[in-house]
Amino acid sequence: MKLQYGFLTLLILLIASCGPREGAVDATVIRPTKILDFKTLYSENCAGCHGREGKGGVAIALGDAVYLALADDQVLRNTTAKGVPGTAMPAFAQSSGGFLTDQQIDAIVTGIRGWAKPGFLSDANPPPYTAPTPGDPTRGAATYTTYCASCHGADGKGSDHASSIVDPAFLTLVSDQSLRTTVIVGRPEMGAPDWRGDVSGKPLSPEQVSDVVAWLSAQRPPNSPKLVGGVR
Repeated sequence: MKLQYGFLTLLILLIASCGPREGAVDATVIRPTKILDFKTLYSENCAGCHGREGKGGVAIALGDAVYLALADDQVLRNTTAKGVPGTAMPAFAQSSGGFLTDQQIDAIVTGIRGWAKPGFLSDANPPPYTAPTPGDPTRGAATYTTYCASCHGADGKGSDHASSIVDPAFLTLVSDQSLRTTVIVGRPEMGAPDWRGDVSGKPLSPEQVSDVVAWLSAQRPPNSPKLVGGVR
């Protein structure tokens, strides 16, 4: 009997000695701030809105070749880090109240840039990503009629071909830059062409892009904030 108890005591001690020591850290556990894998960071922070691999989400397709030909690394970095106040795009950088380090922001930007197609649009002369001067909403109304009304309806409230783009909730949640980005890049996954495809052989000029964005911005509900900046 004593031998049996002695054996059990020895077995318990051996098991205890194999367990983690007090204060020891499991080498396989990575602190959240040390994760630099793009796929992990993108999946956890971006895919919910922008879709897997940058396409198919409710927000602008970050993997779209036209978008990546227009938005440079600084645009991607600033918006990922700082977000767009007043919209659904949050700030992710710790310096702006988020949870990601500068290295993690850089990893996301580098990963998104990896979806780009070098030289894409080099001969297409697209409108600039940001508006060089404010647009004119009166001219924008005429531009809308020519380029957009066939799908979104004469008043912008939608048709059998496309949804409303003057919905108050929508316009309250998107910035002017987001509207501009969509006008230029389009939403090909929804059948919306880029700035070259609304009217065959007549791409939107930079001035017309700015004007139609000014018209859309003017449709926001009274007293709603005018969200000028931001990507997407």
